[in-house]
Amino acid sequence: MRVKADQTTRAKLRKRREAGYSLLEILIALAIIALLIGVAGPRVFALFERGKAKVAAIQIEQLEQGLDLFRLDMRRYPTSDEGLAALLERPGAESGLWSGPYIDKASGIVDPWDNPYAYRAEGSGAYELLSLGADGAPGGDGENADIRAQ
Repeated sequence: MRVKADQTTRAKLRKRREAGYSLLEILIALAIIALLIGVAGPRVFALFERGKAKVAAIQIEQLEQGLDLFRLDMRRYPTSDEGLAALLERPGAESGLWSGPYIDKASGIVDPWDNPYAYRAEGSGAYELLSLGADGAPGGDGENADIRAQ
């Protein structure tokens, strides 16, 4: 009887051991995951930053289209004082020529880094439109580089 009881106890212990993972197995799995994140993480974040630059370039193209529509209606580009907000709301006490809004959302005048797009009207129907990049300052390299209207 005693031999049979020992075999039954051993079988139960074996089932318990097989039912779950040991602490060592869990630690090894966590170490592998941490290693993968350490290797792949910087590459993924670099892709996100490049993606933001592409989004900014696309938004600048859309703003250019809105500025061109504004010019068709108003026979001029918005002044530097009016800024890109003139694409969303009628500027000042203008005549009834304004038929905007010329862009869909107010978020369209803010770049992917939550900085407003820089807009400056220049004489003779020209303008400068750009995003100052991730650092929000003129110039820079990589993700900090300025993105200009073509």
